[in-house]
Amino acid sequence: MSDDDLNRRHTEKMKARKAARDRMMAGKTVEKGLVIVHTGPGKGKTTAAIGMALRIVGHGGRVGVIQFIKGSGNWDTAERRALESFGEQVEFRIMGEGFTWETQDRSRDVAACRAAWDLAKSWIAEGDFDMVVLDELNIALRYDYIAVADVLDTLAAKPDDLHVVVTGRNAPEALIEAADLVTEMTMVKHPFRAGVKAQAGVEF
Repeated sequence: MSDDDLNRRHTEKMKARKAARDRMMAGKTVEKGLVIVHTGPGKGKTTAAIGMALRIVGHGGRVGVIQFIKGSGNWDTAERRALESFGEQVEFRIMGEGFTWETQDRSRDVAACRAAWDLAKSWIAEGDFDMVVLDELNIALRYDYIAVADVLDTLAAKPDDLHVVVTGRNAPEALIEAADLVTEMTMVKHPFRAGVKAQAGVEF
């Protein structure tokens, strides 16, 4: 087959594909605030949420980020510093006590997570943000630090135009069912298993 034939076939194929996509997109007319869940054992859940936050900021919107597990005393991340550089467009709160194996104190972990959840509920109800990111809320739910039912009720009552992003492994089935968009990160390969430590710009 000649190059002209290949190019003609490609053009015809792309025209048909564009027509089919245009028909599909014509039926997508609903605009609403979404409940978005990033879960799974793979890397990138928080990173994906931060990417969405940057899109909101780029459109001139406001974002609130609450970190439920990572502690302010031991987790200085570049994404926090980057987002905070946008001033009043971003509120970033690190409210955890660190990973559970670091604190070794369940009562402290529970208290920290519940304080973070109280703040999250107020942010969601007030409607001052275009997006609220609840980083590693799923871990707090997994350990029963926060009631799943309370989270579901809060999300069901959120403002219609507010996007809420929830991250962390082991998202409960009830949250997955309630969400509009769910992505599961699957780990195929990770350098940590080969003895490579967490590195700036990749993990934090």
